[in-house]
Amino acid sequence: MATTPASDHPLARLPVRTSVGPAWLHEEDEEEAEAARPDRLRVRTAFISDTHLGTPGCNAELLLDFLRSVRCDTLYLVGDIVDGWRLKRGWYWPTRHNDVVRRVMKMAKKGTRVVYVPGNHDEVLRDFAGLWFGDIEILPEAVHETADGRRLLVLHGDEFDGVVLYARWLAFLGDHAYALLLRLNLLFNRARRLLGLPYWSLSAHLKHRVKRAVEFMSRFEEAVAHAAALRGADGVVCGHIHSAEIRQIGAITYYNDGDWVESCTALVEHGDGRMEIIDWAARVRRRHARARARAAAGARAPALVRQG
Repeated sequence: MATTPASDHPLARLPVRTSVGPAWLHEEDEEEAEAARPDRLRVRTAFISDTHLGTPGCNAELLLDFLRSVRCDTLYLVGDIVDGWRLKRGWYWPTRHNDVVRRVMKMAKKGTRVVYVPGNHDEVLRDFAGLWFGDIEILPEAVHETADGRRLLVLHGDEFDGVVLYARWLAFLGDHAYALLLRLNLLFNRARRLLGLPYWSLSAHLKHRVKRAVEFMSRFEEAVAHAAALRGADGVVCGHIHSAEIRQIGAITYYNDGDWVESCTALVEHGDGRMEIIDWAARVRRRHARARARAAAGARAPALVRQG
């Protein structure tokens, strides 16, 4: 019986799919086409949490700017990335939130290891711990080894929040009040933009002025550090309380990567294992200030030429 050569088989003439996923996943981003971005950040590891995608309070523009600027081997998403609590009450998902998700998926596709540790606002994903979402690994918690050999426990931290753990109805009540504060923060910064002023967090300022909130954060940090010590870790990375911090508590180094609804901060590990909190909002303010200074200098130059 004669056989058809493989090259002549009808299936051989079908288009071959060389990549998996939607077309946009393989397109070059506009920012990636730039020859050199002046504020590009090259680090070994980046940690972000509490982006609260799906809420008006999420500073998606700044978050996207950070993700487009950073180059890292590993990206940890340390919980409350998508706010399921808010989305249950009503759907809110603007284009920029979609752009953030696409950017993270592109980073994973292009070789960045992306680990998603769910929090309380995206707790539905905890049911999928141990599985993969595309190229993104979902874990209940992780242990990260730094370049200088330290072991860091990575978790969201809501399990150490007594309000969330023991009085869930009170947590939801607090969530409503907090949503109102973030809405005020949004209106406040719209007014600042109209006046040509950069972003400034009203909600973060008010929270740090409240003594009880500061006392709660201190107790939270100590509880998380104690748990890390019991597990034999050298340090702990968490989020949850929206307060970026690097603090030594006994033998444990406590790291909180902050949030993207108030302070707009990330925690990064440099190539030598050194850890640093990056205040992206402040970084963007400095960038805008330099741009204004260059524009002002450019406007003065013709006047000086005319005078000369």
